[in-house]
Amino acid sequence: MYPITCRSEPARDSGGSANLYFECMSAIASRLTPTVTALLRLVMIGAICLLSACASQAPLPAGSPTLPLPLQLHIERQQADQRQDWLLVIQREGPGIRWSMMDPLGIPQARQQLIDGHWQADGLLPPNPEARELFAALLFALTPPGELLRNYPTAQQQDGQRSLPTRWDIRYAQPLSFELNLPQGPHYRVSPLGEPTP
Repeated sequence: MYPITCRSEPARDSGGSANLYFECMSAIASRLTPTVTALLRLVMIGAICLLSACASQAPLPAGSPTLPLPLQLHIERQQADQRQDWLLVIQREGPGIRWSMMDPLGIPQARQQLIDGHWQADGLLPPNPEARELFAALLFALTPPGELLRNYPTAQQQDGQRSLPTRWDIRYAQPLSFELNLPQGPHYRVSPLGEPTP
């Protein structure tokens, strides 16, 4: 009869099959421990990433600002030497505000609904963190001047510009025509649809 091995040592015969079972289970458990530890590490890393994503989420207003909806805006995105154009439709729908962005061919790029101060996916498009940041920045930019400090207590506002320090900087040509700059880029030029871009 061949010896049965666990932990690459011959199993002891003194306790019979019960001892053999417990030795094998101990050997299996000791080999699983690194796997379980690795899984726990992955879970912890995922939780930390999720928390950091929540912490870096774009700020939203304390209340619901008065917006002249519906709006159709032309968004020009510039970063380095690349330029993209999008059409953004903002409209009230039920209890929230729907944000629908598409390229010049009409292909949807991002859809979100802002309901009770929280973003919710609208449709089957994959998550688009840049679009969500853009929508939050546009909400900040479109908030009427008289409602700004109530909705964004740390905002700064002066002639023709406003900012949320370390987040967004807006420079207005007209109430609906402005430049939106993020510290690390990209930069956006926003204008009502149909208005020529300078």
